[in-house]
Formats: sequence, structure tokens, C-alpha cells
Amino acid sequence: MPRNVEVTRLSNGLTVVTDRMQHLESAALGVWVKAGSRDERASEHGIAHLLEHMAFKGTASRTARDIAVQIENVGGDVNAATSAETTSFYARVLKDDVPLAVDILADILNNSLFDENELAREQHVILQEIGAAHDNPEDIVFDEFQAVAFRDQALGRPIMGTPETVSSFRANDIRSYLSDHYHGPNMVLAASGNVDHDAIVKMAEKRFAHFGNQLAREPEKGFYTGGEALLVRDHQEAQIVMGFEGRAYHARDFYASNVLSMMLGGGMSSRLFQEIREKRGLCYSIYAFHQGYSDTGLFGVHAATEESDLGELMPVIIDELKKAGEGISQDELDRARAQISAGLLMSLESPASRAGQIARQILLFGRPIPNDELMERLNALTIERLRDLSARLFIENMPTIAAIGPVSGVPDQAALADALGVRVREAAQ
Repeated sequence: MPRNVEVTRLSNGLTVVTDRMQHLESAALGVWVKAGSRDERASEHGIAHLLEHMAFKGTASRTARDIAVQIENVGGDVNAATSAETTSFYARVLKDDVPLAVDILADILNNSLFDENELAREQHVILQEIGAAHDNPEDIVFDEFQAVAFRDQALGRPIMGTPETVSSFRANDIRSYLSDHYHGPNMVLAASGNVDHDAIVKMAEKRFAHFGNQLAREPEKGFYTGGEALLVRDHQEAQIVMGFEGRAYHARDFYASNVLSMMLGGGMSSRLFQEIREKRGLCYSIYAFHQGYSDTGLFGVHAATEESDLGELMPVIIDELKKAGEGISQDELDRARAQISAGLLMSLESPASRAGQIARQILLFGRPIPNDELMERLNALTIERLRDLSARLFIENMPTIAAIGPVSGVPDQAALADALGVRVREAAQ
């Protein structure tokens, strides 16, 4: 157990975890639920995100304005977020106002009214949010990338839903989704900062006892398919994402995949940035990423460039992927590890980051992961491991390619697979 971290599981299965930072005057706390967009049925597309919005629109004892005013009267703030696998509701307050924050979080999750008038207004707000995303080519290309990488699956659908699905929901649909997924064993109340564990446990026992101890329905297993989405649009720049099946959080190569993505395109010293941006000036933005999920993952490269540079840009990216495992020096490995380690350790200076991290660790692994253990996993990586991973990562499954804008010079999936030397094509069938 990490130092200063305490964990208590309530009788209904809800986990309370605290990470004490006694030198602070503030605290960050929230409820993380193991239910996100991938837990939605097709008819529920977007409802997890809608629930996140509606939780702040009034309870039996507080109006929407009351919620905002009461937390801001003490200088705090409250917010929420939805991802593919989790939904979180969180607050930041001064240490003496932790009871108020717990009370508000419990109130919005236990007693939200989901008033139909408020629902209609919030649906309109989300439709504007969807419209704004559709006006942003970078948002579009990543949505398309996710959709064709996980074709016909909840994991491939945009988190916000569509105008049609969002407009179709009624208050009882939200109540039904909450009843199906918001159960004690699926929830973590996490707090970090100047907090007292026993006091928060007592508050949780009183305010979160309503949630049952049954297990929620498991989402469908994610299955990487690969695919293509090339959308010709009259934009100045081409937005491109090419990618491959990544590694799940529990997989042996998860940390190796993170380090490889950092080496390839994780900063100004990375291979892609140096070769494409610095040496050739082919684009302003280029980076690599690795996104893990509980049962699968995505490894990708994003670039944005003018149409005239595509003919040179794409072959260079492909060439860098093909030789990713070549010439890895100890210095390069150490630099990538240092970037990841520093990012992790710097984030731990923020109570909000610490609360989110330990909550997600409990939902994924059933326990907080000590920093020393994370560092050991990173430090155990060798040049040989990275070479082996790179030799398999880009050729074991059909790639995914998504692009929008003047993209006539972007290779389709088959051409990209041929250029990479992909050996296994059945995954795309």
C-alpha cells in the first residue's frame, strides 16, 4: 500500500480510498464509477454522458443553482467527466469544506430529479457540444479513427452520442441506466489532500448506503478490427491518424507500448518530431500515442499537414514505424522512461490527479499501485523488449487509417498494410 493511502470497503461494496497530503489546505474528492460509453447498449448511445450533465440539474433538496452556489460560496468547484470506461463526479474544496463536497456528490448521485424541462434544455446543450465537435477536423478524425478501429462496437462509438440518440432519451431512460450500472462494487469514493480517512468513511456510510451491492453487467469485450475512413473535405490541412492494436492495462507489453510511443513521438526529441518536423519541415503537429483499455488498446500516430506535403510525409512516417526497433540506444530508452516517470511524479503534486489515479487503479486492478511498483515496471524494460514489441506491433493486425481534409494522397488501409509488410490480414475480415 502506498504511504498515506488508506482503503476501506463498505458493506455494499463501495470502496473509500484516501491519500493524505497533510501539508495542504485543500482537498480533491470524487466518485468514480466503472461505467462509461462502452457500457451502453446501441439504444443508449450517449446516455452515460447525458447522465453526467443531468446530475447537476437539481435534486430533491437542491436546485441546479443551489448546487453551483453552495460549492462556490466556499470557493470550491464541482465537475464531472465521461470516458469510455468510467464516469466521474468530483469537487475541489478547502479542507474544512470536505463534508459539504461529500454531501453534494452524494445528493446528485442519490437524489437527482432528472426533471423533463431540465432534460430538454441539457439535451439542447449537448447537441451544441456535438455540433462544435463536428466543426473541428481534429475531433472528427479521432472519432472516425476510433469507429473504424472498433467497428460496430460500443468502444468505437463517440462518447457524446449522436443528435438522434441524445434527443430520444427521457428521464426514465437515465434512471434505468443509473440503476443498471451505479452499484457499490462498481464505485470508488476517492479523496486526496488534507483529508481524514475515518471521517470520510463515516460520511460515506451515511450518504452512499443507498447503492446496492450487486455486480453491474459487464460490457462487451473490445475487439480490434482495423479499418479506414478517408473523408475528402475542403480544409486547408489534412488531419491524419494511423494506428494499430495496442495493449490493455493488464497486458505484459502495456508499459513497453507507452515507452515506445514516447520514443517515436512523445516530445521534441522523439524520432518522428526530429525527422519530420525538424529535419524536413513537413508538418507542424506530429506525435504518437498509446491508449489502454481494460481488455484492448490503441497505438497511433497523429499528423496534420498541407496537401502538398502528403506525398513525402506518409512514406517517412511508415519508414519510421518500420524501423522503430532499430538503433535503440540506452540513452533513448532512458530518456523516454524519464519523460513518463516525470509526468507521473509531477501529476502527484496535484490532489485532483492523485485522487483520480488511485480511483482508476482500484477500478482496474482492485488496489492502489505504489509509485515504486510503477517505477519498477518501467525500469524493468529493456532494449530487447522494445525491439520485440516493435517487430510485432505494426504487422500483427491490419492497420487503421483515418483522415479528413485534402487527403487524396493518404494511402488506404490495403496500401498502408502493404507498405508496412503486414502479415496477418484476417483481423479486418
